[in-house]
Amino acid sequence: MPFRDCLGLGLFWKHWCGACMHKKMAEAVARVARKVNETVENKEDHLELNLAGNCLHQLPEEAANLQHLKVIYLSRNNFQEFPKQLVDVSTLETIDLEKNQISDIPMDKLASMKALQSVNLKSNPLNSDRLAAYSPHKFQLLTSDKEVPTAAQT
Repeated sequence: MPFRDCLGLGLFWKHWCGACMHKKMAEAVARVARKVNETVENKEDHLELNLAGNCLHQLPEEAANLQHLKVIYLSRNNFQEFPKQLVDVSTLETIDLEKNQISDIPMDKLASMKALQSVNLKSNPLNSDRLAAYSPHKFQLLTSDKEVPTAAQT
């Protein structure tokens, strides 16, 4: 059932919308994979993916295969956990997860991402004690109006 057909289902909206959103996400991942291939074939060096404001609560496992991705925007979604697939994308420089529901992040795994420069986690219910235990680090970590210092800044 196409996504637009869900709009008239009234009480069944949540059930059908979830199924449609899963299909829509799979189609989006396929489009992204094609775009990645085009980008690599054209020797372009910068690929961004903007999935902000899409009510997402998880990424498909295939997201870990986006090995040419440099920037991902996932703000204003419904993530309760840091998307584990992102730590497998070694080319990521910027991760934007502002305005989600994430309380913990895999700092040890993020620290091993050599290309990572910035992680935006503003407006998330983060555990500040756990974050302090991992400071400083080599990338910019935005958790409020102030940034957590990187190793280069200390």
